[in-house]
Amino acid sequence: MAMTGMRHVTTGFGYLPPHSPPEAVLYHLATPVLKKFTQGQARALIELLHWSYGSVGGALFGLLPRRWRRKHWIGPAYGFLFWLIFETVIAPRLGETRWQSVPTRLALIGDHVLYGAVVAASAWPHAD
Repeated sequence: MAMTGMRHVTTGFGYLPPHSPPEAVLYHLATPVLKKFTQGQARALIELLHWSYGSVGGALFGLLPRRWRRKHWIGPAYGFLFWLIFETVIAPRLGETRWQSVPTRLALIGDHVLYGAVVAASAWPHAD
C-alpha cells in the first residue's frame, strides 16, 4: 500500500507513465481477460494482483535467515532487488522502453526501496 501511494505521487508529478509496470504486464499477458471487465474493475483487479504479489514478496522476505532480516539495510536492498528483477528480466521480455529515462528509473527504484523498508519494518521478522 505504501508503494501504491508513492506511485500515485510519482505519476502525478509525471515521473512514471500512466500505466505502472504491473498494469503493463497484465495488459501484455492478459488483454483478452481484462477486456471482460469494466475499466474500473480491471484497475481493481490489477491493484489486487499487485498487492498479492507484494504480499508474496513479504512472505518470501520472512524466509530469509533471521540474522539477515535484522540488518537495517536488508529491507531496502530487498526492494531494490525486486526492481532489478523487473528491470532486467520482465521489462525486456515485454519490450518495454517507457521506463528507460533516469527520473522514471529513480521513481521506480524509490517505490521499491520503500516497499522493502516497510516489509523489513514489520515486527514479525525481528521476533526471536
